[in-house]
Order: sequence, then structure tokens, then C-alpha cells
Amino acid sequence: MLIVDKPRGLSSHDAVARARRLLRERRIGHAGTLDPLASGVLVLCIGQATRLSEYLLGEDKAYEGVIKLGERTTTDDAEGEIIASRAVPPITDAALRALEAQFSGPIEQAPPQFSAIQRGGQRAYALARKGEWVALEPRRVTVYELQLAPLDEPTAMAVGFQPSGVIQASQAGDQKGMLTGHLVIRLRCSAGTYVRALARDIGEALGCGAHLVALRRTQAGRFTLAEAVGLDRLEAAAREGRAESWLLPMDRAVADWPAARLSDEEARRLKLGQAIIPARATGLAAPAQGEVKVRVYDSAHVFLAVACWDGTKLKPVKVFDAAPPLVR
Repeated sequence: MLIVDKPRGLSSHDAVARARRLLRERRIGHAGTLDPLASGVLVLCIGQATRLSEYLLGEDKAYEGVIKLGERTTTDDAEGEIIASRAVPPITDAALRALEAQFSGPIEQAPPQFSAIQRGGQRAYALARKGEWVALEPRRVTVYELQLAPLDEPTAMAVGFQPSGVIQASQAGDQKGMLTGHLVIRLRCSAGTYVRALARDIGEALGCGAHLVALRRTQAGRFTLAEAVGLDRLEAAAREGRAESWLLPMDRAVADWPAARLSDEEARRLKLGQAIIPARATGLAAPAQGEVKVRVYDSAHVFLAVACWDGTKLKPVKVFDAAPPLVR
């Protein structure tokens, strides 16, 4: 696994391409894209770990961003053209708390017109670029935590935005004090939530319209900015022959699953694709019902497979080549 702190202005595809070059590994995939406007946590699966990416796509995400009030855009973010401008009303603390309550919990969210959702075999953004309006059904997403606050310079710095990337671009000449017409948004949400759509809807609830001007993903599943590396820093490490020092064990992708440790003979049979009844499955309890997926290790604690456990048998789902000891 490689956790990249993707810079603003770079697509997820381009970030993967740079990682391929620096690690000299073609088998690299991401576990959820970030728009070019956004920066922050981009989870990459390297080599055999690409087979684990499916288990990461549906995990919760956390973001911090900046909303500009008073303007709607075609894309619901700063990448699009302004299609409507309205006066921004006075916004009280009570109004922000009401918005937090309104947009927290399970909500119905209409995806942006410029999105990767397919209609008739074409991406919605491709149709939108042709000027075609696409009917996109609202989706049920969940916002677990939501905080809204006026944007000032100390707050913007505290949430990790570079002044050249956010404050100066969004100040419109106001170099000190409150950055009027802007809100900081912090949230933790389910996979599939469009933060730019949330910005749009918050603006509509205020009656002035809005769009997202900056976004930073601070967490994706169990991975945070604390263990992420910027691409420039990764490139410097690659020049010194140390790029692999940033790689995380591949079983970190499933580290919150139950773990089974097998004898050498049991491990051999499982790697041949056989379901086994382990003599003792360390760390495994009988599931409440049905089957659960577990990570499987041999006697040397080498991660060797993902398997299904029904309380009696382990059935291999994905078997991996020998790898060094990983999560302990």
C-alpha cells in the first residue's frame, strides 16, 4: 500500500502514473479517486495489493474544505463556469447549526452533472460538456459528522490549506479579518458522497447558491494524512533509492478483519485452493450468522490469503504469493 498526499491540480490518474514511474511497478490502482481540485489522502494498492482494492472502495471518508457563497457553477466547484450569482444573506451561528442538522445523517443527494456516473454508456460529464442535461437520480448517502464555520485566515491555515491555494485565491482583496462569503466545511461521510454537491445544496438552502473552491481529504477508511507522502517527497526518496520505505504492508487494507494463523501444512493446503478445517484458528470466533471474511497467516506470520470463515471451515477467496511478515 502507498498512501499519497495528492496535490491540488493533479488528477488521480496522473498521481498513479507518477507512482508507477517512481516505484517501477505497473500494477498500481487507487481505492477511490479525488477530483483534480482536491488534495489529500489517495490510497494506492501496489502489485498484489491491487487484488485487495475492492475491500477499500466502500469505506468512509473525511474531508475539510472551503465553500464560496453567492455563486453557482456548472460543476458545483471552482472548475466550472458561473451560471448564477446572488447576494449572500447575513449568516448567524444559529443558521450554521441549523444547516449542520439539516445535512447530517442519511440524506438524498443529487450527483453533480459533471460526474463519472454512466448514462447510456457515456459518462455524465461527457454529456454535460456537450451541453446535454442528464437526469441523475438522487442517491442515499450518510453524513456522520458535519461542521460549518466562517472562514478566516487562522482557520484556513489550521485545516491545512496553503494560502496560495485557497486564502489568496478566495479573499477577493480582503487580506485580513474574516474572509466574507466563505465557509469552512468539515465532514465525515459514507463513500459516494459528493462534497461539491453538498456545497451546492447548502448554498441553495441559504438562498444564495454556492460552490466548492477547495477540498482536502483527511482520511479514507483507516488511512490518514499522518502516513501519507507527497509525490515530490516520494520522488526525492526514489532518487536516493528509498521509495519503497514509504510502502505499507498490504494487509493494512484488511487490518480490521479477524485473523487466522495456520500451521505450515494447513497453509500449504489453503494456498492450493482447498477449504480446511483448522486444528486451531487463532483469533477466530464463530460468526453470529453466515460467513465472515478473514485474513490468513502462516506459522511465520506471513500474510497469505483472504478467506471466508463459517465457524468450522476456512475457504480461500484470494491467495497471495509469499510476502514478508506484515501486520502483527
